Amino acid sequence: MEKKVLNAMKKAGKPVRPGDVAKMIGADSKEVSKVISELKKKGKVISPKRCYYALGK
Repeated sequence: MEKKVLNAMKKAGKPVRPGDVAKMIGADSKEVSKVISELKKKGKVISPKRCYYALGK
């Protein structure tokens, strides 16, 4: 699931909301939110503005 989320975010090429990622990969937005918060803890995802997420450096 993490890989799918990261790939979708990379494909978007701009900060996205969890709901947008969920639509892109056909998953539940609650599930995607959970994955994004895990990725954020690991430093793989950053939040440039409230409720939007982008790939970390």
